[in-house]
Amino acid sequence: MSKVKDNDTVKVHYTGKLDNGQVFDSSVDREPLEVKLGQGQLIPGFEKGLIDMEVNEKKTITIAKAEAYGEVNEELFQKVAKTQLPEDLKPEVGMGLVGSNAQGAQQQFRVAAVNDDHIIVDANHPLAGQDLTFDLEVVEIL
Repeated sequence: MSKVKDNDTVKVHYTGKLDNGQVFDSSVDREPLEVKLGQGQLIPGFEKGLIDMEVNEKKTITIAKAEAYGEVNEELFQKVAKTQLPEDLKPEVGMGLVGSNAQGAQQQFRVAAVNDDHIIVDANHPLAGQDLTFDLEVVEIL
């Protein structure tokens, strides 16, 4: 039987979990993820976990943060004066925000702290600093 190798296009069902067992994403109730390996579309540990799997094979992998979204980068925290926020915005910890740079490119942030005159926003990926577990099932090798 054929096995997944570099540069294959595969369809895979997955369920991603945090260390505490909380599911953060799953394809089980929707179409499987279709992706061409070797294109940088997946976190490295996810892609490595698919290599050598066969169609209909299931396995569980644990991905260290270094092979997932990396460590939390303290340089991606930024202080923003409340006067720079829309007047009707009531920031809360955990709230998602979108900001634009001078060139108009948008970036997503998460509110990390709220103070009297400013907020602290975090541009790290929400899963940065965490080891991840994935249940994988290869549905098809295209």
